[in-house]
Amino acid sequence: MTSADGRGGAYDDGTRRSEILQTAASLIASSGLRTSLQEIADAAGILPGSLYHHFESKEAILVELIRRYYADLDRIGEIAHERLDKPDSRSAADQIVELGSAIARCAVEHRAALQMSFYDAPSANPELVELLQKPPTAVQQAMLQTLRAGKWSGYIRSDIDLPTLADRICQTMMHVGLDIIRHTAPADQTALVLCRIMLHGLAARPPSDRELDGSPAFAAAEAAIKTWSDESESGANDKATHVRAVARAEFGKKGYEVTTIRDIASAAGLGTGTVYRLIGSKEELLASIMESFGIKAGGGFAAVLRTDATPVEKIDALNWVNINALDQFPDEWKIQLAWMRQSPPDTPNPGLAFTMRLRQLRTLLSEGIQSGDIQIEDPPSLAMLSRCVMDILWMPENIVRDQGKHAALVIARDTVVRGVADRGGR
Repeated sequence: MTSADGRGGAYDDGTRRSEILQTAASLIASSGLRTSLQEIADAAGILPGSLYHHFESKEAILVELIRRYYADLDRIGEIAHERLDKPDSRSAADQIVELGSAIARCAVEHRAALQMSFYDAPSANPELVELLQKPPTAVQQAMLQTLRAGKWSGYIRSDIDLPTLADRICQTMMHVGLDIIRHTAPADQTALVLCRIMLHGLAARPPSDRELDGSPAFAAAEAAIKTWSDESESGANDKATHVRAVARAEFGKKGYEVTTIRDIASAAGLGTGTVYRLIGSKEELLASIMESFGIKAGGGFAAVLRTDATPVEKIDALNWVNINALDQFPDEWKIQLAWMRQSPPDTPNPGLAFTMRLRQLRTLLSEGIQSGDIQIEDPPSLAMLSRCVMDILWMPENIVRDQGKHAALVIARDTVVRGVADRGGR
């Protein structure tokens, strides 16, 4: 295994234990936590009994994978801090991109642990629970200090909230570890495109909030969002509605695949047989939850794209649709993450409609580039750019939750449309 800072060999000591961990990481990154100990043993070419000589349980493997991911993130943060204390002839942009790329490489290297970090612990193992509740902070602090240096040099605009920007950049770089976002592109290349979008924005001319608020695309987004209603407002006493609400929360906390009907029944205070009678199979339950979300979020997406607005105005309005979808449907948003890896669950996910939305974004970006409304330095292929824009439209949940929707919209506009860099220093 190559360490995330590029120096190599941090964990790959040639032992059977390391081999098992690498095998487990590869399988979980591809297929998720449904991966069994039997599958790990088979892939490692050993008997399950032999595996227990190295790890007492699957949870022990998961703990070690998380520990190594966090250790690499901390190492990246330490290296970045050391470099900031030394004379550096590189530009602020280069320093930000270099740190972002290191985070992206780490996310790709530790894709299994990255996927686990999005959810609550998949078991009650106290060590695993504690680890996932306390992610490392060194790398985000390093990004913050790097951005502060950029602000002092005049590269970053003076009105930008740097702690929020550091959080936004770090989380976006971690998304590079999701197969559907990076696809076949190298981690460094994907990180570079994402950083350029956040630093310089997509708009050839940075529009004001007033301009964007008054666009027909934003009006369409607002109208679509107003049609969304909370399912719990109707049929609150209906048992099936109650089960769906509980299942949605359980799927969002633990992930769809590791949540069982027994878990849902227990959380709902009902018998397992009753849950089956009310909602059928787990797959049917997921479909009923995600169909409503898909219709609402997808309807907002489509309404924006139909308007007579500029491509930049449409991208801004799509930000607003996503922020509101994340605010109103956080569990559904997290459920979708399982469909962003190499081997997603077999169950169709009508909420994501990723391929269709990617195609629509590609068309929108092509129109914007041709008209001169959108510009990006050293433009990548449209296929790669559309995936990066799809990801950059995803505002981190904690920012929406902690700062509110309207503050999140301003952050989105600064990191997607206008860019955080002073245009004079572009």
